[in-house]
This record gives sequence, structure tokens and C-alpha cells, in this order.
Amino acid sequence: MLLLGYFEKLDSEREIAWRCADSLALRAFLGYRVDEGTPDHSSLSRTRNRIDLETHQAVFDWVLKRLTEQGLLKGQTLGIDASTLEADAALKSIVRRDNGQNYREFLVELAKASGIETPTAEELAKFDRKRKGKSASNDDWFNPHDPDAKITKMKDGRTHLAYKNEHAVDLDTGAIVAAEIHLATRGTPRRCGARWKRRPSPCRKSVKMPGCRRPARPRAWPIRVNNYIFRPPSRTRLS
Repeated sequence: MLLLGYFEKLDSEREIAWRCADSLALRAFLGYRVDEGTPDHSSLSRTRNRIDLETHQAVFDWVLKRLTEQGLLKGQTLGIDASTLEADAALKSIVRRDNGQNYREFLVELAKASGIETPTAEELAKFDRKRKGKSASNDDWFNPHDPDAKITKMKDGRTHLAYKNEHAVDLDTGAIVAAEIHLATRGTPRRCGARWKRRPSPCRKSVKMPGCRRPARPRAWPIRVNNYIFRPPSRTRLS
């Protein structure tokens, strides 16, 4: 059901549960009869949380193996890109690192210092919008429910707790060959961390990666990605 949610671009587990319960075709695909109930969103959430990282990696490796068998991994041109991914944590739940004070308590203290003795929720919101020097640094604040999530400005201009996701794609077929999650404060890298291992070879190529203003470093063949080795192409190919 989680894979079906990915294939049909469903963002929430509630949507996945409703879609699988409503569609006769998906019921047949999943093996549920018309008179049989399908799992609800809470069952999906519990199951997903029980799947460890090693199991996710094993499934990813299995998919790569199937793609390799069908000739869908060329390895001639690999693109690397990174983006921000909103964390499943509320920004309003952040607390200070030094004393554990939450954001509301912090605002009440500032409001009292400015002359507002017993501020209401509306007065606090107005005071927070107009106060000068408004900022929230990751050095001072964190979310206790997700300490690794960082306060980040998203591409649309909004501020959220977020991570940075990186992925490498075979540009000939569109297959994702590597994916990693890092802290949102980390700079954009040129390649996907420890999953990329280079071996010395006289065959080197300069490849322009998507999102890069200049070509990446010369690529040494063969390249190992998730235990799969890509051999050099017969001719130079630039993207």
C-alpha cells in the first residue's frame, strides 16, 4: 500500500488508505475481496515505523537488481541533485537549548520586558510579527521530538524544520541509483556521500550535473553505487 501511494502520488497515509478501500482494481491487486476491510491509516503508520533502515536498503537494492536485469541502468551519465525536505515536526514546538523554554514562554518574557504585563494570544502574535531582530537560530533552538531537524528557509520562502535530501539519477533512464538524507544546514555536495566510491582509471570524463553552475570533477571509472559497478561507456557523452 505504501508503494501504491508512491505510484499514485498520494501525500498522506489517510489518502492511501481511502484510495485502497475505494478502488476495486487496487483491492484486487492487494488481494482483498470486495466484502473484506483494508488497513486504515493507523495500521500503515505503525507498519512503516517498524520497518528499519536495513530493510529499506534491502528493498532498494532489490529494485536496483531488477533494473539491472532489464537493462535500465546505463551508468553513462549520472545526475546528482539536492533539495530541502520538510520534517514531520512542528516549528511551534521548538524549545531553547539553554533553559528548555518554549517559544510562547520566550515571547511572553519579551512582551513583559516591553511593557505588556499580561499579553493575550492575539497580542503575542501581533508583538511577534512586529518585533525587530526576529530570528530563530539552530544554535539556540531545537525540536525535542526531532532534534536532528533544522530550522530552514524553504525554496518557496517559508520557514520550516527540514532536512536535505540528495539523490543520484541515471539520466538515460530516469532510474534513481542512490538516495540519502542529511542535515538541512549542510552545504550542497557534488556527489552522494559514502555511497560513491571511485577507483583509479585512465578513463576520465567531465560531466555537467543538473543544478551545478560548472562541470563536476572528472569522473573516474568504474563507479560503484550501492554495490553495483558501472563500466565506462564506449564514447564520451556530455549532458
